[in-house]
Amino acid sequence: MARGVGFATLVAIVAAFPLFAGNYPVKLLQEILIWGIFAMSLDLLMGYAGMVSFGHSAFFGIGGYVGALALVTSPGLVSALLLPALAAAVGALVIGFFSIRVSGVYFIMLTLAFSQMFYAVAFQAAWLGAEDGLVGVPRPAVLGWSLASPAAFHVYLLVLVGFSTLFLWRIVRSPFGHVLRGIHDNEGRMEAVGYPVNRYKLLAFVIGGTVAGLAGSLYAQLVGSISPDAFLWTTSGEALLMVIIGGTGTLGGSMLGAAAFILLQSMVSSYTERWMLILGLTFVLLVLFAPGGILGALRGRVGIRS
Repeated sequence: MARGVGFATLVAIVAAFPLFAGNYPVKLLQEILIWGIFAMSLDLLMGYAGMVSFGHSAFFGIGGYVGALALVTSPGLVSALLLPALAAAVGALVIGFFSIRVSGVYFIMLTLAFSQMFYAVAFQAAWLGAEDGLVGVPRPAVLGWSLASPAAFHVYLLVLVGFSTLFLWRIVRSPFGHVLRGIHDNEGRMEAVGYPVNRYKLLAFVIGGTVAGLAGSLYAQLVGSISPDAFLWTTSGEALLMVIIGGTGTLGGSMLGAAAFILLQSMVSSYTERWMLILGLTFVLLVLFAPGGILGALRGRVGIRS
């Protein structure tokens, strides 16, 4: 009961945030929500299926570029959401088809190689803006209602974050999600009892890539641009840190990790350019003293259950 009241209060505060906060805090919150979606999509692979991917940025970038190109010609929801998600799903299907055939460090290197290939193409393609990327990305309109204002975009974003979270939550608690956990714990045993492990891993890869593509499109709509850096391995690395900081295998932890990472980056970088040093120290302390991440530490302290 108390947990439900606390969650409802948090949602109400996030929803009403533009009413009492300035433009910069609102944009920071919206950035946290988008990166939270991206981190949750990576956690589906990493925390539930045991696939540590350094190429997840490929789908974030595909979604961002497809959304940017489509919105310029047709600023509707199909361009903003459907096309980026479909393009990212196709990309995830192709990359996943090859990547799931290996595991461990080979899987990491293969996914990293794919994302760097996308980076190289985007960096050199003139029709994609080359190293400058695409700028002037418009926000969509829904039934003639423009989402250009911060308040309208906030409502639109909250709805999508809610649907994405509910969708992933249903996935991880479904029989499919339980099989993924089994594959994470002991892939050989799951294969021995008759589960088509590669099919499950490929489907998880496509689902994670699709949600990551949606996050990429939302990010392009938020900042009004997308650059080749979206494909860079550091984008995957930042999402990986968010998942670990928040707590792997916990969707809520991924959102918490995104909030901690972006707030730390925003606050500390305003005082020193060496904010990465402080972030690194924070990461080391978390790994040593709270291996379950922020959510794991909260569970241990106040008895929150998953």
